Amino acid sequence: MIDIRSDTVTLPTPEMRRAMAEAEVGDDVFREDPTVNRLEEETAAILGKETALYVTSGTMGNQIGVWVNTDEGDEVIVERDCHLYNYEAGAPAVLSRVMIKPLPGTRGVITAEQIATAINPPDLHRAPTKLVCIENTHNRAGGAIFPLDEIERIGKLCRERGIRLHLDGARLWNASVATGIPERRYSEHVDTVSVCFSKGLGAPVGSALAGTKEVIALARRRRKTLGGGMRQAGIIAAGALYALRNHRERLVEDHANARKLAEALAGLPGYKIDLDGVVTNLVIIEITAKVPAAQVAERLKAEGVLILAIRPTALRAVTNLNVTSRDIDRVIEAFRKVAKTLPVSYGLHPVGSAR
Repeated sequence: MIDIRSDTVTLPTPEMRRAMAEAEVGDDVFREDPTVNRLEEETAAILGKETALYVTSGTMGNQIGVWVNTDEGDEVIVERDCHLYNYEAGAPAVLSRVMIKPLPGTRGVITAEQIATAINPPDLHRAPTKLVCIENTHNRAGGAIFPLDEIERIGKLCRERGIRLHLDGARLWNASVATGIPERRYSEHVDTVSVCFSKGLGAPVGSALAGTKEVIALARRRRKTLGGGMRQAGIIAAGALYALRNHRERLVEDHANARKLAEALAGLPGYKIDLDGVVTNLVIIEITAKVPAAQVAERLKAEGVLILAIRPTALRAVTNLNVTSRDIDRVIEAFRKVAKTLPVSYGLHPVGSAR
């Protein structure tokens, strides 16, 4: 079975497992786990930040990022399709007790001008706007890259207005590889940035939150509050460290495989692909035939391909560490077989807002 549901399904390589088995460990709550310490140091260096904190998941990294940058009752501006707003179980309301103001974006991108208009003026009756969160690459927008020049403009606006800026960089590695722009260039304009090791990089567990020493000291306390203070965490941190050192450059293979898949499917009946939107490792496949996407996914499963229905009329394919170019050939063939079973379409279904 070829699994292209997500890049979270990747399995550790033999070399990664060996690094984990041989990891030097200690008590991370006491700051005595040398492998965790190395992971945090190297991550911070790549991102150009003073320090970093190893956390269990991207959601934890994002939510601690919100928590350390706001006070209860503050307002947070986000793009309406972002992960932080749609897929983190309402955590901003539960943990930070903040209000979210979602703005409509274009392929996941909101502009400095939009944000400037949305910032609440000083007013006793309104929640103070204290934080802006952006996502790069943008999951729900099909792996779209947030342009660096727009991040620069947003960062400048936030500094001028005394507002913090957080970057959900779960797939920032992909943006960097696709553009050739170092990760630190993206993160130098933000106060905090979260990155994920368990997606494209293929580690089994973990993300990191990076920022100043002062902010990360508070983040470490917040992690403890959430029950995220780990002990001999070097065993899993070793997988993340191996991935960080060895799997960033190979992301170009995932991008090439995504492009190969998209170009092949664009010529098949029953599917529609926005080729301009395929820039990293995600491919959004609109189903133009009058068949629910979930049903198409079931037919593909019968052909040996696991894929995710993200809307009633759309599938999402995510190329990853465990999928080779030859696997993509098999995926394309499966789509061809399924296409022959789809009824003739006379137009797209209405696209819903649900993922």
